[in-house]
Amino acid sequence: MKRLIALLLAALLVFGLVACGGGGGGGNENSYGNISWNDGDLVIALVTDYGDIDDESFNQGAWEGVVEFAEARDIPFDFFRPAERGSTAANLDAIDQAIAAGAQILVTPGFLFEAALFEAQDLHEDVHFILLDAVPAVGQGEERESHISDNVAAILYAEEQSGFLAGYAAVYDGYRELGFIGGMAVPAVVRFGSGFVQGAELAAAELGLDAGAVSIRYTYLGSFAPGPEVVTQAASWYADGIEVIFAAAGGAGGSVFAAADDTPDGRAIGVDVDQGHHSERIITSAMKELGSSVYQTLEAFFADRWEGGEVTMFNAANNGVGLPTDFSRFNSFTQTQYDEIFAQLVSGAVVVDDNFSEPNPNDMLTLELITVTFVG
Repeated sequence: MKRLIALLLAALLVFGLVACGGGGGGGNENSYGNISWNDGDLVIALVTDYGDIDDESFNQGAWEGVVEFAEARDIPFDFFRPAERGSTAANLDAIDQAIAAGAQILVTPGFLFEAALFEAQDLHEDVHFILLDAVPAVGQGEERESHISDNVAAILYAEEQSGFLAGYAAVYDGYRELGFIGGMAVPAVVRFGSGFVQGAELAAAELGLDAGAVSIRYTYLGSFAPGPEVVTQAASWYADGIEVIFAAAGGAGGSVFAAADDTPDGRAIGVDVDQGHHSERIITSAMKELGSSVYQTLEAFFADRWEGGEVTMFNAANNGVGLPTDFSRFNSFTQTQYDEIFAQLVSGAVVVDDNFSEPNPNDMLTLELITVTFVG
C-alpha cells in the first residue's frame, strides 16, 4: 500500500512539472498573436528619455500607447528609466536591463535614443525596437551616419503640420502678436516653429489682413529644462505685448505656462500632447498622436505585420498629428473651421514646408504678410 501511494505521488509530481511547462522560470507559457512568453517574463518595455512616464509630454504619450495596447490583451509590460540624462551609455544600460527582464519589443521615445539604437539594433538582433521621433544615427553634420536594421521601426511625425494648425487657429481666433519659444533647435522643434509661422501666414491671407498685421517673436532656449529664467523671458514677452506663446520646449513649457498664469490675458499653446490641464490659459496644443502611433506599431508587431528597417511618417493623412477636440478656449475659431483646414492637409490642397535648416525664420519660408523677429 505504501509503495502504491509513493508511486501515485511521484506520478502527480511529474504531471505537475509538465503542466507548469516553460523554460527559464518554469512558468506557464502564454501567447498573443505571433508572440509567446513564460510567466514572469516581460514582453513590452518603454525606456524613458530624461523625463518620466508622467511628464505630461513625450514619455507619457508613448507610455499611454503601451498601456492601452498591453492591458487590453493581458501582455506584461513595464518601463525603465536611464540612470543619467542624455547619456548614450545610460540609455544602452536601460535597454539591456529591459532585455534581460525578457522584453521582446522596446519603445524608445525621442531623438536622445538615436545613438543608443544605432548600437542596440545590431547588438540585439532578436529584439525589436520602436524608435519615436528619430532614426538610429551617430555623429553630426557631414560625419553623421544613420542605419536602420530590420528590427527597428522608426517613426517620425509631421510636426510642421501640427505647428501649422496651431498658428492658423491662433490668427483665426483673433491673436495678432504671437510668440514661439522652442527648447533646442533640433529638427522636430524647428519643424514645429516653421509650421507655426506658415499657419499664421495662411490665416492672415485668408482673413485679408494687411502686411505686418501679424507679428511673431521667435527663439530657442538651448535647453528643454524648466527654470525661473524661462519664466522671466516669457513674462517679458507678455509684458511687451505678445498675446499667445507657442511653447515647443519640453519641460520648459511649464515655465512658459507659469508666466501666462501670472499675466493678465496671457495665453499659451502646448505641444506633443494635450497640455490643456496645465493651465486654463492654454488655448490648444500642437499634438503628435504618440499613443496612437505606438499602439498601431505594437499591433503590427504582434500580428506579424512588422515593417522594420524603414521610417513611417505620421501626419494628418493617418491622424498622426492635430489639435485637441476641445475648442472651448478659443474665442471664435470653430470645429468646422478646423475640420476644413485639416481636410486640406489630408488631401494635399495645403502643403506645409518641412524645412529644418538653420533656425532663422527668414530662411524657413518666404513671408508676405507677417513679420517674424528672431531672438538669438
